[in-house]
Amino acid sequence: MPLEIVRNDITKMHVDAIVNAANRELQMGGGVCGAIFQEAGSTKLQEACNNLGSCPTGEAVMTEAFQLKAKYIIHTVGPVWEGGSNKEEELLKACYKNSLDLASSYGCESIAFPLISSGIYGYPKEQALQVAISTISSFLMKHEMLVYIVVFDKKAFKLSEKLFRSIEEFIDEHYVDEMDLSFGRNRRERYLQEDLMEVQSNQTLEEMVEHMDKSFSETLLCYIDAKGMSDVAVYKRANIDRRLFSKIRNNKDYTPLKKTVVAFAIALQLDLKETNELLGKAGYTLSRSHKFDVIIEYFIQQENYNIFEINEALFSFDQVILGA
Repeated sequence: MPLEIVRNDITKMHVDAIVNAANRELQMGGGVCGAIFQEAGSTKLQEACNNLGSCPTGEAVMTEAFQLKAKYIIHTVGPVWEGGSNKEEELLKACYKNSLDLASSYGCESIAFPLISSGIYGYPKEQALQVAISTISSFLMKHEMLVYIVVFDKKAFKLSEKLFRSIEEFIDEHYVDEMDLSFGRNRRERYLQEDLMEVQSNQTLEEMVEHMDKSFSETLLCYIDAKGMSDVAVYKRANIDRRLFSKIRNNKDYTPLKKTVVAFAIALQLDLKETNELLGKAGYTLSRSHKFDVIIEYFIQQENYNIFEINEALFSFDQVILGA
C-alpha cells in the first residue's frame, strides 16, 4: 500500500531508500543513526558522509547504502524540540518533503522513514507522527511511491490519548468476543445474518434487484460515479496501489481482501449501510465479534474518514491497517 506503519528494524527493510535521522555534521551517532551506520558499514558510510560535508536542519542528502538491502540512504536532519515556538513543525515537515522529493528524483519506488526527531531530539511522539503522516499523505496525492513509517516497538508510537480512550470505550461497549457467543457457531451465523438483514431491510425491492447481480467491481464503480469522484482520487484516498485498483477495475470477478474493500468504503465516505453493501459484494460483512470491524464502525459513526488516522488507531490496537 502507498503508506504503511510497520514495526521493524529499519536497517532490515527491503526498499529503494531508507531515511537516516542524521545530525548536521553527518557523523555516526547513536540510536537509529548508529544502527544504520553499523549495518551499512560504518567506515565506508562515514567516508561518503564526509564527502558531503554537512546538512542543514530540514534538508536532505543522499549516499549509497553499501551493505544494507536498500539502494540509498537519505540523511535528513530533524529539529530539536524547543517547545514548538522555534519553527520545529515547519522544519520537520521539510525533512519528510525534501527526503521524498530526493527519493523521487532518483527514481525510488519505495522508502522507509523512522519517526524523525521523536528520540533524543525530544519532539513529542504524537505530534511527530501527525506531521509525518500529513506530509507523506500530501506527497502521495501527487506521486506514486510506497512509503513506510518504521517503528521499532509500540513505545515509539503514540496515538492521541483522547482518541485511544474513546475507541477503547466504544470497543468495550460494542465488541462481542467470539468466546462469549455461548450458542457457538449457530449464534454467530445468526448474528451475521441479522447484520445482512438489517442492511437489506433499508433497501427497496427495486434497489435489491438492481444490485443483486452486480459484482464488487461494478458496485465500486457505481459508487465512484455516484459520489462524483475520479478513480485517482478514490484509490489514493483509499491508500490503494494504482496497479491493484487497475486489476479490480478491469476484472469484474476479482475479489479483494476485506481491508481493501473497507479502504474503498472509507475513501468514498460511505455510511454503515453502504459499507455493508459494498462488503457484501465481496462476500464480507462488518461483525461486532472482530475488533477490526468495531473500530471501523466507530470511525464511520463519527463520520471521520481520514484513512491515515484510522490506520493509526488500527495499528495501536494491533489490527491490520487499511489499503493494499
